[in-house]
Formats: sequence, C-alpha cells, structure tokens
Amino acid sequence: MFKVAFIGAGSFGFTRTLVKDLLTFPLLENATISLMDIDAEKLEYIKRAVDRIVAEGNYPAKVEATMDRAEALKGANAVICTILAGGVQVFRTDIEIPKRYGIDTNIGDTRSVSGVFRALRTIPVMLDICRDMERYCPNAILLNYTNPMAMLCRAMQRETGIQVSGLCHSVQGTAMMLAKWIDAPYDEITYVSAGINHQSFYVEYKWNGEDAYPLLREAVKRPEIYNEEIVRNEMFIHLGYYVTESSGHNSEYSWWFRKRPDLIEKYCTHGTGWNPGVYGYVLDAYLARERDWRDEIQKWLDDLKPLDLKRGHEYATHIVNAYAGGEPFRFNGNVPNTGLITNLPPDVCVEVPVYADKRGFNPVHVGALPAQCAALVNVSVAVEEMAVEACLSGDPMLVFQSIAYDPLSAAVLSLAEIRQMVNEMLEVNRPYLPTFKHFVA
Repeated sequence: MFKVAFIGAGSFGFTRTLVKDLLTFPLLENATISLMDIDAEKLEYIKRAVDRIVAEGNYPAKVEATMDRAEALKGANAVICTILAGGVQVFRTDIEIPKRYGIDTNIGDTRSVSGVFRALRTIPVMLDICRDMERYCPNAILLNYTNPMAMLCRAMQRETGIQVSGLCHSVQGTAMMLAKWIDAPYDEITYVSAGINHQSFYVEYKWNGEDAYPLLREAVKRPEIYNEEIVRNEMFIHLGYYVTESSGHNSEYSWWFRKRPDLIEKYCTHGTGWNPGVYGYVLDAYLARERDWRDEIQKWLDDLKPLDLKRGHEYATHIVNAYAGGEPFRFNGNVPNTGLITNLPPDVCVEVPVYADKRGFNPVHVGALPAQCAALVNVSVAVEEMAVEACLSGDPMLVFQSIAYDPLSAAVLSLAEIRQMVNEMLEVNRPYLPTFKHFVA
C-alpha cells in the first residue's frame, strides 16, 4: 500500500485539493494518507475534511492523523510539505521592520529582506524533516510547496540525500494566461521555462510549433492586457522574455519598481492582476486567514452539496502517481543545477523541466539563459547562496552581506542602514534561529 505523508496538513486548501486529486488515480485510491500538523485543532478539522473526501468517493484509502512527525513519515513513499515556520506574528516583522527603513514589501515570502529571514527560520525545520525521512523513509520523494522555495530546496539538496523538488503554480498559471492573451487554446501551446523559482523565463513559447512571442508583443500593447500585469509586462517589453511569477512578487525582486513612491504608484498600484502591489498585501491575507479559518472549514464540512471530486491540475498528484509506477509526468521543478543551465552556478537550485517516473526526478538540460535574464537571475542566486550559507554556518555577518546585495534593499538603503536593519531583525527573530550562536552582524 502506497503511503503519502502531509507535513503541515493544516494548510486546508492545499491538503483538501491534493487528497481529492490523489485519490482519483487507480494506483493511489487505496493509499494511506497520513496527516501531520503541530496544531491539534487544525489537525482534527483536516482529518474530518479528508474523511469526507474518502467517504464521498467511496475510496478504499486509509486516513490517519498525528502530531508525531516520525509516525507520519514511517514507511512513506511520498511526502508533501506545506509548513509555515514561526507563524504569522513573526512574519509581520519581515514586512514591518523593513518598511520603517523605506523598503516597501508587497508579498514578502520569497526574496528580499523578508524572504531571507523566512529562509533562516524555515531551513532548520526543513532539514529536520529530511533527516527524519532519511531515518524513516529514505527512498521517499519530497515535494515542497513552502516558500522561499529556492533557498529551502538548495539547503535540503545540499545537506541531505533525499530526492527533493519544489513545486510552484506560476509556470503553468502564467503559460495559461499568455495563451489567453493571444487567443490560443492552451493544449496547442508548448514552452520551455528555465531559471530559478519565481524568476524563471519562457526561453521558448510556441503555438502549434510557431514562435508566439511576436503575438505576445502585440498583445501587451493593448491597455487591458498591459494593465493586468504591469510589472511583468514592463520586464517583457524591456528584457524580451516573459517571467513566470506575478507582478506583485517581481516588483520586489529587482531595482526597478519599488525604490520610490512615484514608481510604486506608477507600476505597482493600478494593475488588475492578483497582486495590486499594495504594501503588506499578503500579510493582510495571512492575518485574515488566521482569523477566519474555523468558520470557513466548518462551512465546508456542513455543506450538504456533494463534493466535486473531479481531478484538478495540481502537479504534485501526477508526480506521486508517476513515482508509484503510473504514467511519467513532465513538470517544472526545483532541482540542483547539474549543468542544466550553463550560465548559472553549478549545484544551485534551478527551476527547469523535469520528468517524474519510478526513478524519481529526471531533469532536462536547457542550456544558457539569455544574457539579460541570466544577469538578473545571477544576482538573486548570489543573495540566496549567501543566505543559505549564513543559516547553515550560523554567521550573522553573512545575513547582512546577503541582504546588502538584495536589489531592492541596495536601491533604497546604504550599507550602514542595511546592517542596522538586519541586526534589528536578527534580534526579533532570535527565538526562531537555532543555528545562530550570536545575533550581531
């Protein structure tokens, strides 16, 4: 019997969707679903939700719930991770302290100051999960949804022997968006996306085998399309290749959009896409979710309307099915750079096409990124490599040096100001940084 462990199962949206899709595969309909969370109340609710999915689908699956991570991992074949280390209240400081220094953050979970500090808190937890996997399920694959994706996966891939890949919705989501902009059926689109998580570029985007970029260049001239993703469309107009992650995220990853109030007003405030660019946008969403989750999950549990159990588009379930012996599956995943992208450093975590099968993850060689894209990506890679090394070595000076090269921080602050900000954030995060013996950079 195939066993899938969910670590951080109290992420209700992810867990319900993934379990629903997972059980639609004949190879997995009798799987053991092991739900693990450190919050007993959330665990009880998600157990009830998964039990409902199993009952309505009349699946022979077994569902278990535990607060003991080792128990969840014992004998697992696949592990899916959706944790938040430190909770929402410390995440607030990732947004609020930089704001006092003039760094205006929109999302704050992947790069820049907030992304580095989330990585410092989360890497030790992820490494503990991998070490437990080495002990209890060494041949299992680990699929990670937790951000900051590239830094977490880099640490796990560097320090452990577990097969790890990170998954993100942005590649397929953006590919669908671009297809809509040029009125192309999505099933007629092919693409190659490569780079690092949230900063991957479509080095090839074709409709029925023909280059679709000329159509996209015309499309973004239309105001309704330009305004849907202002930041990304500006990057496309000037860099020539489309980036995979949303405008809210990408406004934080470069020097160009959030260093002055007038630029934030021009590029980050009036877009009609998912992220309007407002300071603390995702923090507000986190706080609302923490406030309302009981009502939302109870409403779902009490709804007498039959569930829609039709399979969706989550990559993780197709990957797990492939690893169980089902049809091989291609996706964009986060894997070590074993010569896959030739103008990024070796071994760093890159996001490239990957085939999943019974062997696990089989990444595809891409070659060189366009020079203008590689220049931007290499800056992010350098920041993230220093941040990972800082966490693993417990060196606060490396934390400062990492953030000193962050494009947004460097565009707004002096070195002395960055160092002062980093020391303030190190102090606030002291309880969550077990690898650090001292906290002054």
